[in-house]
Amino acid sequence: MCGRYALHAHPDVIALQFGLPAAPQMKPRFNIAPTQQAPVVRIDPGHKREWAQLRWGLIPSWSKDPSIGARMINARAETVAQKPAFRNAFRRRRCLVPADGYYEWKVEGGRKQPYLLQFASGEPFAMAGLWEQWRSPEGELTETYAIVTTEAAGTARQIHERMPVILAQPDYEAWLSGSDPVELLRPWTGAAFSARRVSPRVNSPRFDDPQCLEEAGSGPAGG
Repeated sequence: MCGRYALHAHPDVIALQFGLPAAPQMKPRFNIAPTQQAPVVRIDPGHKREWAQLRWGLIPSWSKDPSIGARMINARAETVAQKPAFRNAFRRRRCLVPADGYYEWKVEGGRKQPYLLQFASGEPFAMAGLWEQWRSPEGELTETYAIVTTEAAGTARQIHERMPVILAQPDYEAWLSGSDPVELLRPWTGAAFSARRVSPRVNSPRFDDPQCLEEAGSGPAGG
């Protein structure tokens, strides 16, 4: 699964990579956690890419209880097209979730050690996402998202059996607007990922600062 990630690239870099008309207003994030607001890139009504702040944890439009969103942070690639909670969003409301790296935990010495997984180059990347709109009985609109996951590959598999679906830049448009995105839901085989042990500070969503990235000793080097 993917339960935490970071996004702290320069806004100009984000705008260029994600095809945005202008550099987005954003603050560096080092420990994005479920139920928090975070940015996604999606298609606006004018068919252009837009930067939007949504809440992580998808609430299906038909749900009577919005608290379900806290459990809907990931959608499995193998079932996303059929699962009632995700299938409508998969057909009509797909998005890119920008990240510099994501965190995963591995049991070592009887405790869970957090790792940061990122491109060896350090450049940001896009995770495949779905977004949804939910309206309360009082008419208040909430927009939420989930990250699609698949089988882990390469270095990521040394840490956890699942990883986010990573999209190559040429595939962004097909994911956002294509009629048949299923073929994009595959394990990542592109640029090498690296993995390194980081501070247990990241265990708590209360902490969202550069110290979350501090190295905590030796671990898998990457590949």
